[in-house]
Amino acid sequence: MKMRILQSLLLFFTPYFLIAQTAALRGQFQGANGEAVAFANVALFNAADSSLYKAGNTDEAGRFDLKGLGAGAFFLKATGLGFADFQKNDIRLEDGSQADLGVLTMAAKDLSLAEATVTASRVMVEIKPDRTVFNVDGTINSAGSDAISLLRKAPNVTVDNNDNINVLGRAGVLLYIDGKRLPLTGDDLTNYLRNLPAEQIDRIEIITNPGAKYEAEGNAGIIDIRLKRDKSLGANGSVNATYSQGRYHRDNLSGSANYRNKSLNAFATAGVGDWGGYMNMDILSYLNGMVQDEVNNNRNQGDYYNFRAGTDFFLSDQHTIGFLVGGGASTRQQTSFNRITLAPENTPTAIDSILVADTEADHDRGQQTYNLNYRFDNRKGRSLNLDLDYGHYKNGSERYQPNRYYDASEQVLLTEIVNSFNTPTDIDIMTVQTDYEDNLWGGTFGAGAKLSRVVSDNTFLVYDVENGLAVQDDRRSNRFRYEESVYAGYVNYARSISKKWKFSAGLRAEQTDASGDLQAFLPELQEPPVLLNYLSWFPSAGLTWELSPKHTLSFNGGRRINRPDY
Repeated sequence: MKMRILQSLLLFFTPYFLIAQTAALRGQFQGANGEAVAFANVALFNAADSSLYKAGNTDEAGRFDLKGLGAGAFFLKATGLGFADFQKNDIRLEDGSQADLGVLTMAAKDLSLAEATVTASRVMVEIKPDRTVFNVDGTINSAGSDAISLLRKAPNVTVDNNDNINVLGRAGVLLYIDGKRLPLTGDDLTNYLRNLPAEQIDRIEIITNPGAKYEAEGNAGIIDIRLKRDKSLGANGSVNATYSQGRYHRDNLSGSANYRNKSLNAFATAGVGDWGGYMNMDILSYLNGMVQDEVNNNRNQGDYYNFRAGTDFFLSDQHTIGFLVGGGASTRQQTSFNRITLAPENTPTAIDSILVADTEADHDRGQQTYNLNYRFDNRKGRSLNLDLDYGHYKNGSERYQPNRYYDASEQVLLTEIVNSFNTPTDIDIMTVQTDYEDNLWGGTFGAGAKLSRVVSDNTFLVYDVENGLAVQDDRRSNRFRYEESVYAGYVNYARSISKKWKFSAGLRAEQTDASGDLQAFLPELQEPPVLLNYLSWFPSAGLTWELSPKHTLSFNGGRRINRPDY
């Protein structure tokens, strides 16, 4: 009996790994003469409501491969330079299916010069040497959505049912906002992205192999979410309101204002909203001769607000000073009903015992960020940028966790273990960064330095609850303080060797000084701090060969490092 209790509790406390969306759709676009339609935009839409489901692009051979898809009915659209728009309907995918559409033919687009009109617009997906750009502003994707929903649609990005973000199938991607690292992971990151309205996003840049200019951390690349910044002269503003209804509702009210003249640009955005959601899971497990039939019903609801305001002062045509402040807060209430029945594997209908674990949790998140920026640009290739940043992130979480073990009738209580948890976290991040670029020997030379300091203060308090009275468990409670200072410098150089050959190379050095201090509540559990001190070198290089205006081969390589999560 005790072994089965332990097994059940272990199963409950083990994170639930849902089966990710594993369907894929591939094919190849060719012209009427069999030529590859390279670097065309490819978009998959839901057949039910014509909403964008996933965006992508073809490679130099005209092939495309959309991964991380779910089951359903879809239609496909494609656009390519010099070709008429293409659409294929009646596409059905099943869970785990790998559908291949084969060769798809795009007709040449006839253009009468007498009727030609030149217009300027951004394509949805841009392919650049070091990144893929998913343009959001001005498209239907910027209405009634949030950042994590946009990432699900972005090319080369997959987001599974647990909201884990992968790029090209690799985990550990770093999230940036306007070129600044976002020091959040797990539920904290998910909540931030859910509370960032798509109306505030200009574009998403997926950088699969960052160069020496970027931090060396992370082996899956960088996703940089660029927010809107109006460059129109005069005053303007907008207000957006969205509402969606499923089993529960989600609504958002956001607005932006901008004023710009020859001397300054002042801007502000703000948003507020609330949401509700649920997740139901049924899990059937076979373990050590036992059958565990588990039912999980989770209900979530929350609210949030965010703001961002700044001013740029144009001291001259070449000198600009800017100030930026941002912040926000969110709350989330979670209730979960979890029930596990245990039975022998050879007689699964003969229930042996039942574990019931109903959980209540409250989470609150808050952040403030500040930036001071100076930029010099002589419009001839020489530029200097200086950034001073400070960010404070405050996370709180309280959870009530009862585990009650009953007999087969669910009337007799066999064992009861009730715990509550209080786990606040405070993170402070300070950075100073400077970047310089200039023309040199027919190419572009860049150099820069960065100093960053992080202090992460984490308290983990566990309480044993008996007869409604909570008593702190000092053996399982502790406080952990992590401090990290990184001193970095880099140089890089890029130029064209010929009309068809280009190369880039860089070297980054990072000196890391870090300490981790676990402060136990019992003297016998106290351990000395862990100290880290090391210097690391991170080379990077890239080479591209332009076979034709539409065909390019590239090679990129570099060394990177993983650091502890905040």
